[in-house]
Amino acid sequence: MLNGDTLRDAIISAANNLTNNRKQIDDLNVFPVPDGDTGTNMSMTLANSARELEKLSGVSAGQVAKVNSSALLRGARGNSGVITSLLFRGFSKGIGDSEYVTAENMASAFALGVEAAYKAVMKPTEGTILTVARVAAEHAKAAYEAGKDELEVFGSAIEGAKTALEQTPELLPALKKAGVVDAGGKGFIVILEGMMSVFREGVIIKSDAAVSDGEEESSRNAAGEYEAEITFTYCTEFIVNRDKDSGKEPSDLRAYLETIGDCVVVVDDDEIIKVHVHTDHPGNAIENALTFGQLVHLKIENMRDQHERAKHDAENARRKPPKSADRTETFTPVTPTKPVGFVSVCAGDGIAGLFRDLGVDTIVSGGQTMNPSTDDILRAVEATPAETVFILPNNKNIIMAAEQTIPLSTRKVIVVHTRTIPQGVSAMLAFNPDADCESNAIEMQKSTEHISTGQVTFAARDSDYDGHQIKKGELLALLNGKVAFTENDLDKSVMKLLKHMLKRDSQFVTVIYGEDVSAEQAAGLEEQIQQKYGSKAEITFINGGQPIYYYILSVE
Repeated sequence: MLNGDTLRDAIISAANNLTNNRKQIDDLNVFPVPDGDTGTNMSMTLANSARELEKLSGVSAGQVAKVNSSALLRGARGNSGVITSLLFRGFSKGIGDSEYVTAENMASAFALGVEAAYKAVMKPTEGTILTVARVAAEHAKAAYEAGKDELEVFGSAIEGAKTALEQTPELLPALKKAGVVDAGGKGFIVILEGMMSVFREGVIIKSDAAVSDGEEESSRNAAGEYEAEITFTYCTEFIVNRDKDSGKEPSDLRAYLETIGDCVVVVDDDEIIKVHVHTDHPGNAIENALTFGQLVHLKIENMRDQHERAKHDAENARRKPPKSADRTETFTPVTPTKPVGFVSVCAGDGIAGLFRDLGVDTIVSGGQTMNPSTDDILRAVEATPAETVFILPNNKNIIMAAEQTIPLSTRKVIVVHTRTIPQGVSAMLAFNPDADCESNAIEMQKSTEHISTGQVTFAARDSDYDGHQIKKGELLALLNGKVAFTENDLDKSVMKLLKHMLKRDSQFVTVIYGEDVSAEQAAGLEEQIQQKYGSKAEITFINGGQPIYYYILSVE
């Protein structure tokens, strides 16, 4: 049997193993667009849990599994990170309240994890991490039924996962053509192997990374750039491990906190209540919360002192503005003051300004190579002063993370499945303030079906993808997410892509240029497009300032 400290060390070891193998996993991505996808997202997701688990000692395996599950849910990034969090959420249910991990609850944990992940994916694709996890669970079950102990059950799961991983190219033609296995499946095995190092040898794999993701020094101190009106002095945060015998509801705690402060956020699940409040009396908040259960992760900060220090830091910070990819946000929870609000995920000051002009309340910096976590999006939702909040992910790899905010938020959350920036713009234009939220959700989603999106970026790696021989560094033209062609001349690539996109009934063309395109370059291209297509459609150029994509095109 494995106790809580052993399980804690095993998950920390898994997080470190992922960090060490992140680039190798990222390199398995067959899509040649620069995308910090699978390895990076899984690594950042597990790292969020490792930071929480390092605070635990001497608790049961069940408690470790629950803390891990909660931290992964909030830290999940990208589809691969969300699926990983769901696998561990099911794992936590399998361990339950047990003091130890046993062969029996381990086999159950694998099975419940797979069940949770498959249920969450709208159209499960075999040949991915789902297949690898499912076969691992099947092998774990067989080993338990054969009378094996917990180490043998876990070892059987790893062997099953490896067998399934080798078969992924037979299930997904794109993998076979590229001569690689599935990146998510590989990441899952790296997690299991990191855990096994502790289970079998008692050795925590050490991280090779000098600086963890998300901990780089920011060149911008937004908190110090603006004068703030601070009503209450102390920002108070903590988690309540719920006492199920107390008979109290989280809504009671929220009601009390609203009498002693503002910016109250109370988010709960079956096991915990997460609390944030600004108050002049943090002791009163703590005393009341103790009647709901035990407190952990307590943090009290003097916001007036923080603001003065932030102002000083901002005055001494570099004047050079950072690129949009380096920006970070600080979201402060607010009380709803209107019925409907909007959160949009995007990168680039120009694109962010466009969404704000269309009525978006809160912007989350993110997109390709920088998928925000569930918690990033959740904090943006809580910082939006509305009872119902629409989220526009604007990237297919952010949709699942956005959907995980629905049960966590104090607001009603509606996720519109926008996969590109033009689709997000179209959804905002389709919003009707006189219609109800359900009708708007349908119409906003429908509006995305009539938008054709083109993107011009560069190939991050050599690839034989979807019938195209692609060389690293070539310009890559994408049409509705699929590779259209490669090119070496930027203007030619845009003109050629636009020719593919325009139809007889096309009326509007919008071209958004990125941070690596000068105003002079954009003006020259605009002149070419106006001469060739200006009589057929209305042409609009926007300085989006986005990273990764030189140009984003929209035709409708």
